[in-house]
Order: sequence, then structure tokens, then C-alpha cells
Amino acid sequence: MWRSVVFVTLGLISVVNGMRFDIKSGATKCIMDDLKAVSLSVGTYSIISKDVPLPESHRITVRITSPLGNNCHYADQKESGTFAFTAHEDGDYMACFWVAKHDPPTMLTVDFEWRSGLAAKDWSQVAKRGQLEMMELDLRKLFDTISNIHFEMYYLRQREEAMQILIRATNAKMATFSFFSLIVCLAVVSMQLWHLKRFFEKKKLI
Repeated sequence: MWRSVVFVTLGLISVVNGMRFDIKSGATKCIMDDLKAVSLSVGTYSIISKDVPLPESHRITVRITSPLGNNCHYADQKESGTFAFTAHEDGDYMACFWVAKHDPPTMLTVDFEWRSGLAAKDWSQVAKRGQLEMMELDLRKLFDTISNIHFEMYYLRQREEAMQILIRATNAKMATFSFFSLIVCLAVVSMQLWHLKRFFEKKKLI
């Protein structure tokens, strides 16, 4: 089932990620998106086909997993579906689609949309629930955009600090390794000089 795998990576910033791709029966296609903890993700997927209803062999199985391998969504033998989950950890979340192998092989076309972060909010529903004026709705959108940018900057700063710690630790290890390498080289050179000196003394050359 996992014999043929194709990876597609989506953007880092919270945007609407819509795509259409082909998947061959017996193959797997995976799509990755870098999500931050506590960010909301929603999406839809559907098979584009002229045959209605689709046979069981021409349906897809979908699994979305977190960076630690936890299932965020799973659907088996579906013609279409939706998902929604909140990320619990930072990192690459993977959505994998596959079709059972059958003969003769066929090619399925899948429509897939994955929205995360600010783009996952349904603003039309917010306006209906709150009876908001257009300006108030724009202000709320602007506030959420600013909050999202602030969160992105804080997240990037955390990653930069973690990278700096890793760089300092690596430099310290390299300095230690270089010091011990120098000690070993000096010891080997000393042993060689001592050995040559004894050899020449035995030969009475010095």
C-alpha cells in the first residue's frame, strides 16, 4: 500500500491551501503542512469522478497524523469528507491519501483544501451570529490578523532561541573534540619520535 509515496509540502504561514492532484490505485500521496500548537485546521477532500456512485475499489482512505505520529483524522474508503482538529504540538502535520491496489489500475483525481490558523475561521458565520456591522467585522478580522502575526513572531523567536542553543552546544562539542584530537595527535607524534630515537640509538647512529 505504501509502495509509491509522493510528498508535497504546504506553506508555513496560515493560509488557504487548495489543490487538485491525481493518485494511482495502489499508490500513496502525502501532503505536509507546518502547524503551530493550538492552531485550528479544517479541510475538505473529494474524488472528482463521472461515475456515481463510485465503486468501493475507487474510493480513498485518508489519515492525518501529527509530528509525533498521533492520528488527527482517519477515514476509510470515502468518496468525500471533511476534517477539523486543533494542533497540540509544533511541527509538520501529514495528510496521506491512498487507494487499494486493483487490476486494471486506475487514476483518481482528488480535490483537497486545507486551511489552518486565521484562514480556518468562517467569517460569514461570525457575522451572522454576532449581527455585526461591516466595519466591526473588518476590525475583528484586523485584530485576529495582528494577533496571528504576533503569535508567528513569538513562535519564530522561540525557534531562533532553540537554534542558538543547538549551535552553541554543537560548537562546544566541536571544541572539545578538536582539543582531544590535538592531544591524540601530539601523543602519536611523541611516540613516533621516541620510537625513532630508540631505533637510531640501537643502530648507533646517534
